[in-house]
Amino acid sequence: MATVGIVMGSDSDLKVMSKAAEILEQFGIDYDMRIISAHREPDVFFEYARTAKDKGMKVIIAGAGMAAHLPGMCAAIFPLPVIGVPMHTTSLGGRDSLYSIVQMPSGIPVATVAIGGGANAGLLAVKMLAISDSSLLEKLEKYAADLKAAVVKKDEKLSEKGYRDYEN
Repeated sequence: MATVGIVMGSDSDLKVMSKAAEILEQFGIDYDMRIISAHREPDVFFEYARTAKDKGMKVIIAGAGMAAHLPGMCAAIFPLPVIGVPMHTTSLGGRDSLYSIVQMPSGIPVATVAIGGGANAGLLAVKMLAISDSSLLEKLEKYAADLKAAVVKKDEKLSEKGYRDYEN
């Protein structure tokens, strides 16, 4: 049974949304990934959002571009947390998506990450789930320690070699 739903309106969003899936896999979290257009197949979308909780989902990560209705409509129907991932768009660079997702009406919150922030959406879902899962919290703490160690290692290398001889 999937714990996190990942939904996007188009396969053009897959590159970004797959980053969320990769993070969830890294932490051993089951997910269900779907392409569902809220505008082109509203009946399928409503069924997905209406039944997600009963299917065991505790968080939905919804990616959307332009009008970006998918995250907000998920939040209106699904009673648990929804994380919106604004997609980069050619017309406004994704600002249209970002503004559409963060400007939800009072009572319908959507946690929102950066434009194209699929990996951070995955991490935010992990953090939400870790509230009630101590083993997941331990994995998150190790993840953070590993991030810190990687930066320290790079700093030591830079200090040792100088910027001219530094190679990634």
